[in-house]
Amino acid sequence: MRPIFHHSTLNDAALRDVVHLLHSNAFNGMIISVAAISALAFGFDTPETHSVKRLFWLIMVSVLLLRFLDAIFWMKVLRQKDTSPRPAFFRFAIGVTLTAIIWGLYCVTLYPLMDIMELATTVVVLSALAGGAAAVLGASRPLVWTYCTLLLIPVSVMALTDPRKELFMLGLLGFGFCIIMLGTSRKTNAFYLETISLREKNQALVEQMAEERNEVVRVNEALRLSNQKLDNMNATLEAEVHSRTEDIVRLSNRDPLTGLMNRAAFLNTLRDKLKQAAFREEKLAILFTDLDGFKQVNDSLGHQTGDQVLVSVASRFRQFAPDDCLSRWGGDEFIIVATFSNLSKIVQLAKNIRASIAQGMAIDRNIINLDATTGIAIFPDHGDNEQLLIQRADITMYHEKRRGVNHTGIFSDNVHDAVCREMQLRDGLRSAIINDQLHLVYQPIVDAGTGLVWSYEALLRWQFNGQPVSPADFIPVAERSGLINDIGLWVLSKACETAASWKDPDVAVSVNVSVIQLMEDNFILKLDEVLSHTGLAPSRLHLEITESVFADNKQKLAAQVNAIKNRRVAVSIDDFGTGFSSLSQLQLLHFDHIKIDRSFIHNLDSAGGPIIRATLLIAGEFGCKTVAEGVETEEQATRLKAMGVDYLQGFYFARPERAEALTSRLETEQ
Repeated sequence: MRPIFHHSTLNDAALRDVVHLLHSNAFNGMIISVAAISALAFGFDTPETHSVKRLFWLIMVSVLLLRFLDAIFWMKVLRQKDTSPRPAFFRFAIGVTLTAIIWGLYCVTLYPLMDIMELATTVVVLSALAGGAAAVLGASRPLVWTYCTLLLIPVSVMALTDPRKELFMLGLLGFGFCIIMLGTSRKTNAFYLETISLREKNQALVEQMAEERNEVVRVNEALRLSNQKLDNMNATLEAEVHSRTEDIVRLSNRDPLTGLMNRAAFLNTLRDKLKQAAFREEKLAILFTDLDGFKQVNDSLGHQTGDQVLVSVASRFRQFAPDDCLSRWGGDEFIIVATFSNLSKIVQLAKNIRASIAQGMAIDRNIINLDATTGIAIFPDHGDNEQLLIQRADITMYHEKRRGVNHTGIFSDNVHDAVCREMQLRDGLRSAIINDQLHLVYQPIVDAGTGLVWSYEALLRWQFNGQPVSPADFIPVAERSGLINDIGLWVLSKACETAASWKDPDVAVSVNVSVIQLMEDNFILKLDEVLSHTGLAPSRLHLEITESVFADNKQKLAAQVNAIKNRRVAVSIDDFGTGFSSLSQLQLLHFDHIKIDRSFIHNLDSAGGPIIRATLLIAGEFGCKTVAEGVETEEQATRLKAMGVDYLQGFYFARPERAEALTSRLETEQ
């Protein structure tokens, strides 16, 4: 025998069956309840009880109507969905309990106004309803107990305590009938639960049989397909081996993405072509092409889109050469080998390739625009073997990309010397800090009104192999080689350390910050470490940012600038007017100073004057101070001061000096 039902002990499937039984059986019970309350309310109507009975009738009918609608909702909607039955059970239990409570209140309220006939009829009706509940609610024994108790006990208690002796037996019968119904509900509940249990077991067995039958069918089908495949494999084994051998050879020689020759295959092919060209005394051109802007595509749109771009580019290369003259060398680098009789035709070929690549590519609803840079090496003029020719075409491409002037170049001794020079500078920079080859010089920036030093700009100098190297030469090398962060951190630390030793607490130091250095994620952390280590007040540090950085990643730039200014470090725009900043960008970033480029100072008598006046107007609108750099004559200083420039810098005031030479100047001014 299963234990007494409690909804929390059953799983959802069993409880769903219980709820269904309760709702299915409840329809007749609700109809009988409506008939019973109507008969009692209207059949024994008196003037004294008229309004009260109408009220009870209305409440009872409303509750039964809500229960009826809830039952319909369960049968027609909820039962068809895979929803939890527990809320539906609780609603049903609440409805049954409310019905019983209304009956109990009806009897308790109207008991004093009932005569013996009405009271006996009421007890009989309630007993009949309790008897029906034992069957209708049998799926839930607690509901039977609750319903029968609330239905019969109140009127029975009142009858037993009534001074009229003839009602004592009526109350005793009510108590007895309630106890009998509670006992009967035990068997009914056990029957319902056993039925549900058997139904669940039967359904589980049916599902298990279906699963086993499906598994047998699946295994038989798998065996049939395996036998069929085995027969096919045995029949075509020789052809399959031959096909796979061809695939292996093809894959070992082809780039899997574009289908062009890979590096190993191209080297072998080029070696053979060079031998043929030498035998025929022909010239060959090796065109080494690199895509411009491809990294941004990968970074912004993802590698999947980047792969589609490479496939599209490969198809455009095929318009200019057959597959045995094409290679995807690696990444976004491609090589073409071509015979020629006129060098201008090879240059034109490179230009045509660039024009083809520059045409927009529609990929995944994006229009992608790229450019290309090509380096050309000629056999036998620039080398007699495939490795040397490819290397020289590569360094020519790199040289042209670095210059950013032309997109096509032919190898020459000058190209070789420039690349070798850059490699020497790059190698030298790697150890420049350790070998104490770097030093700083400081050029004063004076207050146009007082003539006193307002700040010193720290300028980096490098002595390489005993010779000075211009910052215009080695700074770009440092940026391209990834050394700029270490060098920039050294400059910042050294400048702050020197400025902290100056006795004048009002003189600041200005330090140039590279674009790459500024956009590093840990730049702000390193700035904090430098200020903490050197003890320099943040208000005495000015960071100069070149205007051209505004074109890239404006959101991150704004975040970095705001973080700098939050530390009370001033931020200046360097070389203002030579880049492509916008007024909205100036408003967004809230710079402290604008440095007017020296080119406008030198052209003060011509186009420079209007530009300087416009810059002063812009600076005034944004609340920025202005600094004119490159002041070399007294006339320039006088005119700039009259125009309203706040600070002046240039050879007219002083040339850059080492820190040791600044002591006397600072002491004199102080």
